Amino acid sequence: MNQQTLILIKPDGLVRSLTGNILTRLSETKLEIIGAKMVRVSKGLAEEHYRDLKGQPFFPELIRYLQGDLHKRPKVMAMVYWGPDAITKVRELAGATNPEEAVPTSIRGSFGRIRTTGLFENVIHASSSPADAEREIKLWFNPDDILTEIYPSKEVVEREIKRRVWAG
Repeated sequence: MNQQTLILIKPDGLVRSLTGNILTRLSETKLEIIGAKMVRVSKGLAEEHYRDLKGQPFFPELIRYLQGDLHKRPKVMAMVYWGPDAITKVRELAGATNPEEAVPTSIRGSFGRIRTTGLFENVIHASSSPADAEREIKLWFNPDDILTEIYPSKEVVEREIKRRVWAG
């Protein structure tokens, strides 16, 4: 059954120039990339992404990590991968959340590390379930950002939307 999953290459993966290595590993899944973009992560986006961890003592540092504050790289690469058993394939390839528990050949086992504060710098996020994938994809992407119709959408007419455009 085809499904979709959100993948984030986190700021530590970007600052360490691991994007190519991670994408090469992900290509082993034979899944299709149906959405990709670079995102400057706001505090609100980071907090909503990790909302299930809000009560944890490491939550503030986790938010700063995803925002790029810890690496002076305020961006992540967000992608939607799609195809048969996408969540399982990507989760297996990503490895355990704790880099020390991850299989050494997994992405997190190869490239992850733990800060002295105990925060996992695991270079990648991958959705853990279809419900999480839907919530996360809708948080990070708009329907027009994705090339395949994966969830129902509708057209709306909005007025007085303030947005940046190219000058000149």
